[in-house]
Amino acid sequence: MTRAIAFAVLAGGILLTIYGVNASHSFGSEVTRVFTGNPSDHSMWLMIGGVVLMVAGAGGAFVAGKK
Repeated sequence: MTRAIAFAVLAGGILLTIYGVNASHSFGSEVTRVFTGNPSDHSMWLMIGGVVLMVAGAGGAFVAGKK
């Protein structure tokens, strides 16, 4: 993975995480939280996917920098 691709994946992960956090504060997620105690599945998957992309991007940038 080249550094440019790794940084693009990292940036996408950051944006996806931010979008997931914003989605967890939406009205629908608040209603779900009232009944289940957890945010909606959609916002959780956005945050999980964002963190996975951030780890992959950071790992890719670190590995590409060593060569």
